Amino acid sequence: MMIEVLKSKLHCVQVTQANLNYMGSITIDEDLMDAANMIEGEKVQIVNNNNGERFETYIIKGERGSGCICLNGAAARKVAIGDTVIIISYALMDFEEAKHFRPTVVFPEKNKLNV
Repeated sequence: MMIEVLKSKLHCVQVTQANLNYMGSITIDEDLMDAANMIEGEKVQIVNNNNGERFETYIIKGERGSGCICLNGAAARKVAIGDTVIIISYALMDFEEAKHFRPTVVFPEKNKLNV
């Protein structure tokens, strides 16, 4: 049996931009992507702590070190600049494998990694 489990999470990052005139997706700082074990094109769920919105989109790479979290296209209507969001990705895996899997969870401070 295959189940869907939490793979990666960027917990409580702030939206830095909202670009309604883009085709879609979320732009994420490449440093944050690397830290959370996320890749360009990966499907993610966005949870907005400010208004309760939950929606899905896919990742595009943002400038490394920029702290960029930009919702593009229709998703831009579901956030405001400064909102706190959680970015979540999931993976399908065998039930037994899932019992031992440990997700990557990142808690950036002001959209930067604590180094």
